Amino acid sequence: EVQLVESGGGLVQPGGSLRLSCAASGFTFGSEDMRWYRQAPGKGLEWVSYISSGGDTQYYANSVKGRFTISRDNAKQTLYLQMNSLKPEDTAMYYCANSDGQKGQGTQVTVSS
Repeated sequence: EVQLVESGGGLVQPGGSLRLSCAASGFTFGSEDMRWYRQAPGKGLEWVSYISSGGDTQYYANSVKGRFTISRDNAKQTLYLQMNSLKPEDTAMYYCANSDGQKGQGTQVTVSS
């Protein structure tokens, strides 16, 4: 059974940082490209970032480019999203997803003073 468990969200002030984690199991994590998505209240699902299976290729949405960094540790079967210079518009539920589009339950990020 595929399991993706996101963690690391919380309440942070504008300009702050958070590091999200996604613990994966039930599939060959090291063989799959992975993605982060987010969904703000009342809005649709937005793609945030992509990383290749080996970690050597990353892509970012324009809205987060230069502020967020995606990475992975295949030995630990864990995906990460380092988020710096957070803005109120980054407030959303954040999800990791495998190449089949399966997602976890999400972790809430709230950026507010």
